[in-house]
Amino acid sequence: MINDTENPDINNYEGNSALNVRIDESQAAEIETTAVAGSALSQEELDLLTDRMVEAIKTVYDPEIPVDVYELGLIYKIDVDDERNIDVDMTLTAPGCPVAGEMPIWVENAIASIDGVGTVRVKLVFDPPWDMSRMSDEARVALNMF
Repeated sequence: MINDTENPDINNYEGNSALNVRIDESQAAEIETTAVAGSALSQEELDLLTDRMVEAIKTVYDPEIPVDVYELGLIYKIDVDDERNIDVDMTLTAPGCPVAGEMPIWVENAIASIDGVGTVRVKLVFDPPWDMSRMSDEARVALNMF
């Protein structure tokens, strides 16, 4: 699970271009396995999947801000179950965001494009409310906020 409700550190995905991330058999064979208590997935599988999800989420941008939604700190939590189903809690910079109905779909499509994931569900949450302290340093630099 990625849980970034306290301090988030995810390029232009508007639902019309797919990012395909695949783990081939040679990569899978190189993955050492370390058991994770209570999970059918190994720590290495979870780490690789986490890296792929962050990479995919970083393709999604808020169209009004030249920073991806991961670096903006809009992704609050990602849960992965034993069948590789993904649940994401995300927020928006403002509840009245013009793409409020679309942005969760963009995040869902980006993650769903990763080979081997199951069902992806993205839920919009507004508690805690987003504020600029959630942005990564990379986002602050991009927005000249230092």
